[in-house]
Amino acid sequence: MKKILGITVLAAFIGGAAAIGGYKLFERNQLGGTISEKQQLYFANNPLKVSSAGEADFTQAAAAVAPGVVHIKTTYAASSKAQGGSSPFDMFDDFFGGGGRQMQRQPRAASGSGVIISQDGYIVTNNHVVENADKVEVILTDRRKVEAKVIGRDPNTDLALIKVNATGLPVVKMGNSDNVQVGEWVLAVGYPLDLNTTVTAGIVSAKARSIGIIGREQQQGNQLTEEEYEEYRRTGKRPQQAPNSSIEAFIQTDAAINPGNSGGALVNANGELIGINSAIASQSGYNQGYGFAIPVNLARKIVDDFMKYGSVKRGYIGVNFVPLSADNPEEIKTSEINGLYVNDVVAGGGAEAAGLKSGDIIKKVDGATIYDSPDLQEKVGRLNPGDKVRLTVLRDGALKDYTVTLKGEASVGVVAKNNAAKGAEISKLGATFAPVSPAQKSKFGIANGVVVTGVAAGKAFDSYGIPKGLIITKVNGLNVNSVADVQKALPQTKNNIIRIAGVDEQGTYNFNFPIQ
Repeated sequence: MKKILGITVLAAFIGGAAAIGGYKLFERNQLGGTISEKQQLYFANNPLKVSSAGEADFTQAAAAVAPGVVHIKTTYAASSKAQGGSSPFDMFDDFFGGGGRQMQRQPRAASGSGVIISQDGYIVTNNHVVENADKVEVILTDRRKVEAKVIGRDPNTDLALIKVNATGLPVVKMGNSDNVQVGEWVLAVGYPLDLNTTVTAGIVSAKARSIGIIGREQQQGNQLTEEEYEEYRRTGKRPQQAPNSSIEAFIQTDAAINPGNSGGALVNANGELIGINSAIASQSGYNQGYGFAIPVNLARKIVDDFMKYGSVKRGYIGVNFVPLSADNPEEIKTSEINGLYVNDVVAGGGAEAAGLKSGDIIKKVDGATIYDSPDLQEKVGRLNPGDKVRLTVLRDGALKDYTVTLKGEASVGVVAKNNAAKGAEISKLGATFAPVSPAQKSKFGIANGVVVTGVAAGKAFDSYGIPKGLIITKVNGLNVNSVADVQKALPQTKNNIIRIAGVDEQGTYNFNFPIQ
């Protein structure tokens, strides 16, 4: 009897110790760890009760996800004319035109969506939802309004992480965007047009879609000068430039997405998050058939970096490349139509150390076939400096594998610095400029011009809605070809009014504003 009692006491002791240890482990994980660990712990205790065997019944998935998608309201300083605003219809204006850009840039509306990814208050959304906001408020599904802190923003992926001071929040389970199949059912959940929680359904229309939204500003800042272009024509070697760090590998869907859905959830029929809604293809600014979401596997890496470092630690291969197609440029001497043609290897980068050369064609990354730039950029975008990738390269008609160790931003820092020097600043206008390339002259039918490569917040160009990327052809009625021309033309005002004439893909523009 005593022996049995002793065994019982021992068992109770072990059970109690295990319970205490488990609680301590739970407590530690609650306080720290990656977002994946937080999610694993949460859903081990709160499993999803969703079943979808191909049937078009999304009631359970919608019920599981909707409580974890929140409404985000942002406010801006009165002087921030290019960023503030109150209309929910302008949220996507910079991204898809809003029916055609007017003379003055439309203000961005203070409304969007976000997805709760941990019960202690971490919320993922779009960078453009919270960028330059003075105050970010989150309206939870139980109608509580709480102020949020921006933990990190990444313009290169249009992702942002914010946090509210709240606990016990409902969480949306992260899925695996690599498993997403074209044709499968998906739901878009968010707050379109300032409405309350709205769920729409559709299918995945395409994967790894690049639409040139995120990379547009970097491409505009990477224009060649006339001297560089002539050198390129003479030698066939493109001058080294800072790599385009933007990553676009969107999941395309025909689920209805409208302004206000920015930062909301794209989920599969099992109620798992597979993407963060970011943009729509539209001429009117409203849904016309296709929306685009950032894959959750990329979002997971960005979020973990924000939580661990406060910023994104991005690894670089160290190459500049051109996607191949049936319409390859004449200077690319190859009959290949699939893969990425390496036209430049960054000095001191990982690719150079691994043995890659200009003229190589990247065919695979870690065994996966590469058809276009998003196939490579999204996979590399999930990795960190020091990680290794295996590139299968076609050279001289033979395939060969190269293992590249990714390097950090320092490996491309000198190139980026040199490239930034191409744009000279005029402080009176609050902008930087670079000469327009011959290719741009031909495209727009102009004989002269300078490109706006940067706009300072609160300065003249920002205040009067003159955007980055605009090609300025005249200042105060005088043709301009360089920064020096702009400076010389500035004093030639009438009644102290500066007159700017410009052109871009949407048309021609004239801006008039008083000299400051």
